[in-house]
Amino acid sequence: MGLGIIGPDAAVVLYFIRIALVLISIAIILFLIFVERSDSRSVAIWTAVMLLLPGIGIFVYLCFGQTIYRGRHFAIKNLTDENLFRIKEESLNELSRTKTPAENGEEIRFAKSMMATGNALYSTNNKLDLFSRGAEFFSQMFSDLRGAEKFIHAEYYIIRNDKLSNEFMDILIERAKAGVEVKLMVDAIGFNGGLNKKIKQLKKASGEFELFHRAATVLLSPKKNNRNHRKLMVIDGKIGYVSGFNIGDEYLGGNNESKWRDTGLRIEGYSVMAINMRFFMDWGYASGRRLYLDAESGEKYFPTDESAQYGCDIMQLISGGPDTKNNPIELQYLKIISTAKKTLFIHTPYLVPSDNVMKCLILSARSGVDVRVIMPDRPDHLFVFWASIMNAGELMKNGVRIYRYKGGFVHSKTLVADAEYCSVGSANLDQRSMTLNFETNAMIYSKRIGEQMQKAFLSDLDRCVEYSQKEYDMLTKWQNLKMSVARLFSPWA
Repeated sequence: MGLGIIGPDAAVVLYFIRIALVLISIAIILFLIFVERSDSRSVAIWTAVMLLLPGIGIFVYLCFGQTIYRGRHFAIKNLTDENLFRIKEESLNELSRTKTPAENGEEIRFAKSMMATGNALYSTNNKLDLFSRGAEFFSQMFSDLRGAEKFIHAEYYIIRNDKLSNEFMDILIERAKAGVEVKLMVDAIGFNGGLNKKIKQLKKASGEFELFHRAATVLLSPKKNNRNHRKLMVIDGKIGYVSGFNIGDEYLGGNNESKWRDTGLRIEGYSVMAINMRFFMDWGYASGRRLYLDAESGEKYFPTDESAQYGCDIMQLISGGPDTKNNPIELQYLKIISTAKKTLFIHTPYLVPSDNVMKCLILSARSGVDVRVIMPDRPDHLFVFWASIMNAGELMKNGVRIYRYKGGFVHSKTLVADAEYCSVGSANLDQRSMTLNFETNAMIYSKRIGEQMQKAFLSDLDRCVEYSQKEYDMLTKWQNLKMSVARLFSPWA
C-alpha cells in the first residue's frame, strides 16, 4: 500500500516540528551571542547554518560547536597538586624580585600580565638556543634524546611515517630498552598508522603511547575540532624543546622548494619545569590518569638545583586552548604587537588573525611601527590561503608590509618586537590557534635572542617577493569571491 497523501493531522505535527526546530535554532544563536560570546564571524556562520538548515544545523552544531562542554570535559587538564602550586609560587617570587619597574618596567608589566591571564611561569635562569633550520634542530634534538638517562616526554601534533620519524622512533625504543621512562603523545589526526609497528615495539620496551582525541571517541563530539597542535619535549627535566617543528622529513629544510622553513627553541634551565607541567596536564587528560607527586617523583620530574646557573635568558611558557576562558595565546600576541615601538616582524603560515589582532596590527603600523609579515606564496589549505590573501590586502592598505615566501613553505610561527620581545612556538596567526587548538609558545625577553630572530627574518626576505597593493588590486572578481567565502569559513578550516 502506498504512503498516500499526508493527512491534516500529520501536516499539523510537521508544522509544529518545524516551528520547534526554528525556535531551538534561535535559542542556540542567542546562546552563542550571550553565553559563549562568540566572535561576530562565528555568530554569522552559525546563524546562516541554523536558519537555512533547521534540524540539520542543530545536529552540525552539536558535533562542531565549542564551549558548551569545556568546563566538564577539560577539567582533568587542570592540575591541583600542591607541588605544582609551589613551583608557581616560586615563579611569582622570582618575578617580583628580578628587577624593579624602573629598571625595565615594560618587561615586568608584560610578564605580570601573562602570569595573571595564563599562569605563565616566569624564569630568568635559562640558556636558550634558537634554530631556524630543521637539519640543525633535529641533529641537536636527536643527540639530546640519545643522552637521556631518566625520562623522555614528547608531545606532537604530527609524526610522519618517513626516514626522520622512523629514526626518532628508533631512538625512543632504544632508550626505553635501556630503562629510560618514555611517554609519547600524538594528536590522533596527525598520527600515521604506518608507525603502528614502531609503537608496538615502544610499548614492548615499556614505553607509553597516547593518542589525543581519538577519532572513535570524539566522532559525535565537538571535541573533534579541538586538536593538540603543541610541539613539546622534555628530557630528564633538564632540557626542553618548544617549536613549530613536527616530526617529518619536510621539516628538515634545505634548498628543495618542497621543504618547509620553521623555527624551534632548545631550553636549559628552570623553564623546563613549565614545559613538563604542560606535558603532564595534557598526558593526564589524554590518558585519564592525573599526576600526583610525592617527594621522590617531584624531584625526578621537576629537579630544583638552586645553585645551578644555566644562563641569563628570561622566558615564560604561554599555553592556550579551548580549556581557557580568555585565550592567553591571543593575549600574548596582542601584547607583543602593542609593545612594539620601532619594529614588528612576523612569520606565519596562515594570516587569518582575530578581529582584535587585526585591529592591533593596523594600529601599530599607523603609529609608525615598521610592521612586516612573511607568509607563504603557495597554499597549504585553500580556504585559509585565500582568506590570508584578503587579510594581506587589508593590512597593506594600512601600512603593513607583506612578503610572500618563495623558498618553500614558511611554517614558522614567530613574532619579534624591537628585537627584544619574542615568541616562538606552535600557534599560528589564525582563528583555529586562537580558539580551537591547544597551543604553546615560548615568550622570550632577550635582546640576544631578539637580534638573532630579527637577523633570520631579514635574511628570509632574500627568498621573498614583497606583495604590492597594485598586485592585490589586479585580482579578478572570481578571486575576490573566493577570498570572501574563504574568509567567512576560515575559522573552521
